[in-house]
Amino acid sequence: MADVEEVEVVVAHQERATLRVGDVFLKIDADRTRADVEVEAMAMAPIPTPEVLWRKPPVLALAALPGTALGRLGEPSTASSAAWAAAGAAARTLHDAPPPPWPGRSLDEVASRLDGECAWLVANGVLPADVVTRNRRVAEAALRPWTPVFTHGDLQVTHVFADGDEITGVIDWSEAGPGDALFDLATLTLGHEERLGDVVAGYGTDVDLDVIRAWWSLRSLRAVRWLIEHGFDPWPEVAVLNSRL
Repeated sequence: MADVEEVEVVVAHQERATLRVGDVFLKIDADRTRADVEVEAMAMAPIPTPEVLWRKPPVLALAALPGTALGRLGEPSTASSAAWAAAGAAARTLHDAPPPPWPGRSLDEVASRLDGECAWLVANGVLPADVVTRNRRVAEAALRPWTPVFTHGDLQVTHVFADGDEITGVIDWSEAGPGDALFDLATLTLGHEERLGDVVAGYGTDVDLDVIRAWWSLRSLRAVRWLIEHGFDPWPEVAVLNSRL
């Protein structure tokens, strides 16, 4: 790292920041518990994860993964169908592993937060009431009992790295825990509906596509306020919500 000439800010807001220094990522997180979860989840996960180089709270140093992210929300993915299928297979391997010992979010917690976010979006005029109402109705299909599995919890497309047709690793495990397998699949394919077939093929078992679509609406409804309050543009999530009309 002594020869590095610049530092790249990957993401930064008041809760955490990630910097790239050469081939090392430095994650700075004000929440020690969140960092503890990330390190423990990576150690337990049966799929490739970044190597932990060192940890001196609040800083965690991780080695860069080979390859590039599978895509970005709001942009077409150039990754191959085989790479997307491999991502589905990796998700299945993770979901088949024993869940972590810490508690996940309950169905009641998910439903309560969804109601709060929908009320905020309408009360503040962030989205038209009909868009919120329609997506809230679609989201109902996700609010059903599920068998908890080992979920990544934030398996968005930028967190999955591929080299050619192979998955080289998955990053950002701070939201990992017992949860709904279909939430991971929905997060991975959010904004990339045309890739859902590849992911499901790689996953290798029947899934309820209506529930995945429900999670697209639910996740997007929950995300808009957080993105605005943390200085990010929520237009990709808003586009997903508008597409449900």
